[in-house]
Amino acid sequence: QVQLVESGGGLVQAGGSLRLSCAASGRTFSRSVMGWFRQAPGKEREFVGRIRWSRDSTYYTYYTDSVKGRFTISRDNAKNTMYLQMNSLKPEDTAVYYCAASTIATISPSEDQYDYWGQGTQVTVSS
Repeated sequence: QVQLVESGGGLVQAGGSLRLSCAASGRTFSRSVMGWFRQAPGKEREFVGRIRWSRDSTYYTYYTDSVKGRFTISRDNAKNTMYLQMNSLKPEDTAVYYCAASTIATISPSEDQYDYWGQGTQVTVSS
């Protein structure tokens, strides 16, 4: 059974940092596209960023404009874990953050391209 489990959320002041983790079990995702999404209160879930493996053995990341330069996605294949380092946090970053994994080599930000989802972790940024 495939599971994705997020951790690391919490309450932080504006300008602060948090690192979210997404631990996978049940299969290896080292060559899968994995992504982060978030859902703020009263809003639809939105794409945050993704990391994908390339045939040149390089991982490429992509971010939505609102988090570029502040958020960084990385992965540790030995631990089958993906991370989201969030710096310079803003109140508008407050949301439930979800990690997801796709079984196809998608570059689409659409959540329907992702097959496995974690349960989410709350991030609250106070002003």
